[in-house]
Parts: sequence; C-alpha cells; structure tokens
Amino acid sequence: MRKSNLLSDTVENAQADLEKLVSDLRGVLSSKDLDGVPDIKQLRQRLEDTAGDAREGAVRADQEAARQAKEAALAADRYAHDEPWRVAGAALAVGALIGFIFSRR
Repeated sequence: MRKSNLLSDTVENAQADLEKLVSDLRGVLSSKDLDGVPDIKQLRQRLEDTAGDAREGAVRADQEAARQAKEAALAADRYAHDEPWRVAGAALAVGALIGFIFSRR
C-alpha cells in the first residue's frame, strides 16, 4: 500500500501544480487589457476544456493506481494463504540472514 500512497501523493502534487498553473493562466487571460484581442475568448475556452480534461485524467490515474495496488495486495494475500509454509520459510530465511549480518558487527 505504500507504493499506492506514494503514487497518490505524486498525482495530488501534480494536480495541485496544474490547478495553480490554470489559476495563473486564468488570471492573465482575465485581464481587461486582453478583451480587445479577438482570439482571447477561444483561448479562454480551450484553457477551461484542457484543464477539465487534465483533472479527469489525474483522477482516472489515481483510481487506476489504487486499483492496481489493491489487486497486488489481494494477490499477495492469496499467495500467503495458498502457500503458508513457503511464506514462513522465506520469512525465516530473511530473518536468519538479517540475524547473521547483525551478529557479525
């Protein structure tokens, strides 16, 4: 689940950065000085559309990452239930290796 949290944090940070960028662009484009430029209305609309698409993409990416993390956790859980002696043996081997390394210090 840690990988999912890390990915979720990354997506949230990217989304926050995107929101700040969109906010800054809105501020620039809302300037009354630009009202005389004919293409500003179209540019404003494209900005809104693109920002909405980017938000939806970030949400979908976050949901997909959560789904994949859940599937991985379920697969690990199934394996641990199906092969408990292998899991116990692997844990014993790792514990013995760590114990050996620390006992040599």
